[in-house]
Amino acid sequence: MALGDLTGTALDIATGTGDFTFDLVRKQQVASVVGLDFTRAMLPLAIEKATARGLDDRVDFVAGDAHTLPFSDDQFICATVGFGVRNFIDIPVALSEMRRVVRPGGRVVILEIVRQDGLNPVGKIFPIYFRHVTPWLGALFAGDREAYTYLPESVQGFISANELKEMMESEGLVNVRYEKLALGTVAIHVGEKAQ
Repeated sequence: MALGDLTGTALDIATGTGDFTFDLVRKQQVASVVGLDFTRAMLPLAIEKATARGLDDRVDFVAGDAHTLPFSDDQFICATVGFGVRNFIDIPVALSEMRRVVRPGGRVVILEIVRQDGLNPVGKIFPIYFRHVTPWLGALFAGDREAYTYLPESVQGFISANELKEMMESEGLVNVRYEKLALGTVAIHVGEKAQ
């Protein structure tokens, strides 16, 4: 699912340490990227990584809230969020803000772990695996069981791919579609701002 035909500056929300920002800046139509995160402590790490990659002239990192984006209307060719929407306090408000700051014809792109639909066979097995095995693997490989315990808990309370699609539509995005990946556990949603 491409970013569309517009060229210019992209916005990456909940950028963390900048990994999605660095992927975005490599896209042909992206001249520069603004990475925004609510957690200020993440930004020095992102800036350090940008400098090490020689990208500090094409990326800018700022602290901000997805619910009240500190940008003017119609500023970006796209707004992306990678694995951050489930942490938003008010998803519809954040979606509305993303639509506001994207230029007409621009896109809102969301990559997120989604709650499984009951009809999917993986939907019955995945929650058990995710709740019990993921924290154990997190402790084993990352030395952080607590962070990998939080992840399954946050997903269980999250919405399905179809519910997120409906929210995007209700906040004024058009041509909203999604593609499921990883046995339906992850979805990429794309919506457009009307011309």
